[in-house]
Amino acid sequence: MHAALKRECLAVRNSVGILDASTLGKIDIQGPDAAKLLNWVYTNPWLKLEVGKCRYGLMLDENGMVFDDGVTVRLGPQHYMVTTTTGGAARVLTWLERWLQTEWPDMKVRLASVTDHWATFAVVGPKSRKVLQKVCKDIDFDNAAFPFMSYRNGTVAGVKSRVMRISFSGELAYEVNVPANAGRAVWEAIMAAGAEFNITPYGTETMHVLRAEKGYIIVGQDTDGSVTPFDLGMGGLVSQTKDFLGRRSLKRSDTAKDGRKQFVGLLTDDAKFVLPEGGQIVDVNAQQRADGTTAMIGHVTSSYYSPILDRSIALAVVKGGHNKTGEYVSISMADGRRVKAKIASPIFYDTEGVRQHVE
Repeated sequence: MHAALKRECLAVRNSVGILDASTLGKIDIQGPDAAKLLNWVYTNPWLKLEVGKCRYGLMLDENGMVFDDGVTVRLGPQHYMVTTTTGGAARVLTWLERWLQTEWPDMKVRLASVTDHWATFAVVGPKSRKVLQKVCKDIDFDNAAFPFMSYRNGTVAGVKSRVMRISFSGELAYEVNVPANAGRAVWEAIMAAGAEFNITPYGTETMHVLRAEKGYIIVGQDTDGSVTPFDLGMGGLVSQTKDFLGRRSLKRSDTAKDGRKQFVGLLTDDAKFVLPEGGQIVDVNAQQRADGTTAMIGHVTSSYYSPILDRSIALAVVKGGHNKTGEYVSISMADGRRVKAKIASPIFYDTEGVRQHVE
C-alpha cells in the first residue's frame, strides 16, 4: 500500500495521473430561479456567475455549521450542475427539495440527481493539458483560453463531453464528464494518450494525501457538524452583503465566541511518525485531573505520509488553533504515550498556489 501511494502521488505531482471520480454527487438545477436558489443555499454570491464559469461554495445547515461543499458550474443562462461530496449527494438533494417545498414553493426550479448519468475522470498533473490536447481537438486548452475555474463543451475521444478546469490536488487539472455508457472507452483513450507521459491511475487513498498536502477539507472527515467556515479559516467565502441559510446562526454568541476548535496543520518532530486519525489532542503541559483524565483541546481529523514532502502531515481541529501557530501540543496514543506535534498552517505544499495556474 505504501509503495503504491508513493508511486501514485509522485506521478500526479511530477507528470500526470487519472482518477475515476464518477461517484461525486451531481445535481442538475434548471429554471428561472436557479441562481436565486444557489444564492440562498451557498454562503458566497452566485447571481453574477457567468455561463462557462465554475465556483466553489460551502453550504451551511440552520445552525451555521458546514453541511456540504463542492464546485458548481453554470452550463447555461438557467442551467447549473452542482457537485457534492460523494456521501452527501442524496442528503443535499433531499435538503434542497425540503427547502423548496416548505419555504420557497413559488421558486421556478427543477432539481434532478444526475450522478449516475455521467462518468467523471479527473486528469491531474503538470502534463494533464498535453494529454487532453491529444484526445480533444475542439477545445483550446491554452491557459488564457481555458482558465482555472472555467468550463467548456467539447469532444473527448469522439464523445461529447463537459470539461471543467478545477483541482482538488493543487495541480493543473481537468475534470472530464462523459455519458456513463461511454466511460470505459474514454478512459482507455485518455490512458493511451497519456502513455508517453507514464499516466498513472490513482485511487481515493492517493486523492486524500494530495488534498491534505494542500489543506483542502473533506466534509464529514475534517468537519463533524460543529464547524463553521470561520473555524476552517474559510471566512472569505462568507458574504457580508447577502442573506443565506445559516447566516443568522453565525452571529450567535456560542458560534462566534473565542476559543472554538479551529482547523490547523500538525507536524510531528519525528517526520516518519504518522499520527492516528481521531487522536485526542491535549495541551503539552496539561495535568491529569483527579479522575485520571486530561482535558482534550482538539483531535486529529486527517493524517498521512506525504511522498512529495517526505514526511508525515496531519490536519486537526484545536481550540483557538489559529492563534497557536508554532506552539506544541500532545496527542494521546492508545498505549498511553504522548507524541508531540507543532501546530502549523494546514497548507503544507505549494503554499502560494501557483501550480494549478501553470502555463
